[in-house]
Amino acid sequence: MADILPALPEDAHELSKLVNSAYRGDTGRQGWTTEADLIDGSRTDAELLKAIIETPGSLILKYVDEGKIIGCVELRKEGDKLYLGMLTVNPTIQGKGIGKALLKASEDEARKQNCKAIFMNVLTVRKELIDWYIRHGYYDTGKRKPFAFTDPRFGFPKQPLEFMIMEKQIA
Repeated sequence: MADILPALPEDAHELSKLVNSAYRGDTGRQGWTTEADLIDGSRTDAELLKAIIETPGSLILKYVDEGKIIGCVELRKEGDKLYLGMLTVNPTIQGKGIGKALLKASEDEARKQNCKAIFMNVLTVRKELIDWYIRHGYYDTGKRKPFAFTDPRFGFPKQPLEFMIMEKQIA
């Protein structure tokens, strides 16, 4: 039976392997969420994930099935909204409802924290991902922000990139 639980610092290494397998490199190409053709290098590392887990107001939810982490999502309270990032599902089993379950758990967490909305940054060139979020009630706020990551640990864009800010109101 699968569970969605808060990640612990000791999960950071397994989470790092999962996130990098889904977003970057050849394994990510097995799923539809890969950024491998857009950005080289790693998406994250265990040190950064551990720091997120240990930061007050931040949370990583992990989707665990048969003792293995197969999905996760980063959540961070910012004022009266909840930031959603790094929604990840093992690329070999995408399309089985795990992402939807993590999205629902994120929305439940937003309600629990009395947030009025969830927002996220999505690369504007990721049309299939944007469409998926739209089907789940998120909308384009019209706001854009540059892809401005400069830490060489996390790769370099292969083309100019920008983020679309998407949001969903939470009742």
